[in-house]
Amino acid sequence: MESSRRDFIRATLGEASLAALAGEAMAQQPGQGLPTRRLGRTNVQVSILCLGGAHIGYAGREDEKEAIRIMHAAIDQGINFFDNAWMYNDGYSEELMGKALGEGRRKKIFLMTKNSGRDYDFSKRCLEDSLRRLKTDWIDLWQFHEVNYDNDPEWIFERGALKAALEAQKEGKVRFIGFTGHKHPEIHLKMLDMGYAWATSQMPINVFDHFYRSFQNRVVPVCLKKNVGVIGMKSLGGGRKVGRIPSATGITAEQCVRFALSLPIASLCRGYETMQELEQDLRIARDFRPMDEGEKKELLALARPEAGDGRHERFKSTQAFDARIYREMHGLADTGP
Repeated sequence: MESSRRDFIRATLGEASLAALAGEAMAQQPGQGLPTRRLGRTNVQVSILCLGGAHIGYAGREDEKEAIRIMHAAIDQGINFFDNAWMYNDGYSEELMGKALGEGRRKKIFLMTKNSGRDYDFSKRCLEDSLRRLKTDWIDLWQFHEVNYDNDPEWIFERGALKAALEAQKEGKVRFIGFTGHKHPEIHLKMLDMGYAWATSQMPINVFDHFYRSFQNRVVPVCLKKNVGVIGMKSLGGGRKVGRIPSATGITAEQCVRFALSLPIASLCRGYETMQELEQDLRIARDFRPMDEGEKKELLALARPEAGDGRHERFKSTQAFDARIYREMHGLADTGP
């Protein structure tokens, strides 16, 4: 009832109320070591940091015991939101996380994984694989992954993928349903206008995004009005290693993370391959206070000279950063990772 009332209020609000909605989205509660924010209409309080599944899989390939130690440390320090995807590291990321969430840790985590399917049968396969690998009976948040192509929204609705997700929800295997993408704000807006009340939407949120095909300027306000929880990603503008992309502008990784967390998002998905990277973010997140407008303007001024042409966000303008499975679905050449 409360969620329905909140949705009705949002539907009747104008632009003048966006600041109030943003303030509501950023309202923080004390958590087990880290602040939490409400994840949209789920009403679940999630930590402002979310541990990314792709990078922990990279770490596990190097040293599985260390990767599990990183995940355990994240839980102990207050991260209660874990990310994954059916296709990360060919399923290894989910298997690794399943090992880490044993001994009672699963119940401490709001667990998200992602569906690579665009049709009914493939979606069902993705879910059963993910449940088995993660060693769990339910997924808290199941998101359609990499909705990057203009016809992906139609495929998800017309080919039965959403039907499979709704059935899984009815069966208790999935609690909430959302979607992700990194290509263009218009595709996100299309998904948000397809007639289904998404729980969440995951998107690039970084200082460069402000100037180029901007999700924070175009998509986040719509999510706020529709009570869709925003999950940020690619906070450094892209790139696997911490600090790799921002170094060209003199902007630090810490500034990038602080900037992203200063926007009206519920949580920021971050990839950790070392304990040092995790500890760096934990220091930022503990007792986090958003940047004031002056700080944000100074940072945006540093980013602007190189941000407008998208050189630090090439995942928006090329297919080279789209996962192979999605390029193959669309009959495109295998031109990337």
